[in-house]
Amino acid sequence: MKLFGKWRKEPEAKDPFEAAQTAAAALTAPEGTNGTILVVDDNPVVLKAFDLKLKSIGFRVISALDGSSAVSMARQEKPNIIVLDINFPPDVGSTGLQWDGFSIMEWMRRFKEVADIPVIIITSSDPEKYKERAMAAGAVGFFQKPIDHEEFLATVQRVIG
Repeated sequence: MKLFGKWRKEPEAKDPFEAAQTAAAALTAPEGTNGTILVVDDNPVVLKAFDLKLKSIGFRVISALDGSSAVSMARQEKPNIIVLDINFPPDVGSTGLQWDGFSIMEWMRRFKEVADIPVIIITSSDPEKYKERAMAAGAVGFFQKPIDHEEFLATVQRVIG
């Protein structure tokens, strides 16, 4: 499963030593220097992909598999941004509530300490079905899986500053 777009070969640097230094610098950005991101998705592979990508560029990444955990983590950790899937299977979560990305956003808006945290929606569903609703609900970005990594990071940088 490719989460962040197509595989592509990076252009080769003229100096191999310079390329190695650049790659090492990107991989050694201290965790948390760029802020904290909460990723909410029921798929552990998606969570791991975001974790690896975002930590490598200096973000602290926390994750949740369901709505109740997402609301709880957001209230405890107060992340700079939330990356939120829309669809969750009916059996996900321990509260008995049927969560989806929209209900999670609605619950977060009820708590003043997390009400203003920007949310980026991700989905593997048809974007025409959800994009307008997500943006109307207050999302600052909307991405269909597989996610364009550069565009996603540009949105994160725009939102965080």
